[in-house]
Amino acid sequence: MTAAATSRPSAGLLLPRDRAVERIVRCVVGLVVFGVGITLLIRSDLGAAPWDVFHTGVGRLTGISTGWIIIATGIALLLLWIPLRERPGLGTILNAVVIGIVVDITSPLLADTDRLVLRVPMMLGGVVLVAIGSGSYIGAGLGPGPRDGLMTGLARVGIAGRRISIRAARTGVEITVLVVGVALGGAIGIGTAVFALGIGPLVQVFLPRLRVDPETATGASTAGTTPDGPLPGRGR
Repeated sequence: MTAAATSRPSAGLLLPRDRAVERIVRCVVGLVVFGVGITLLIRSDLGAAPWDVFHTGVGRLTGISTGWIIIATGIALLLLWIPLRERPGLGTILNAVVIGIVVDITSPLLADTDRLVLRVPMMLGGVVLVAIGSGSYIGAGLGPGPRDGLMTGLARVGIAGRRISIRAARTGVEITVLVVGVALGGAIGIGTAVFALGIGPLVQVFLPRLRVDPETATGASTAGTTPDGPLPGRGR
């Protein structure tokens, strides 16, 4: 199956057919590492990733934990996949659930601190862990995350009858959720800028090293990619 084929309308769930156990383990481990990275970014209180600015903003407004907001947002985005005719993979479902659970489990384990000497390494470590988790999750090839699927779907279907690039779709969506998150009091700061500038290059470093060999993996092995290559940025 080619990368382009994964964007064609189709019913059902993409499931692994080759090296299935290895790929599922890689996917879950990657999502756990990703979730820990998100927790470090948020708990550093130096600014979260754009989507997590939105998640923390909604959490502050509703009083619901950030993890549950992440899960609820993922499920809502999957519903938007229906008119976009995107096809989820097993990794898509795991992504919608595992990251939020990990964030809620790990957040209470980190004590609050005002010391920059601790908060800066937390923020930087969070960005690196998100990149490693993205490389492992995307490299498993079990389907794009709910947020990335929204962007590829918008790029394929277009807006108001006009086709747009994946880059434009991603930029537009992330700017929108960032602005809404800031308006809701989400966790924005220097960490948001560091993440935005650093996550793409870091994922490009880790992804080739963590990807399942495409020559031996079949089925949904390219579900984490687009016709233009790996989904840009993080694997959500």
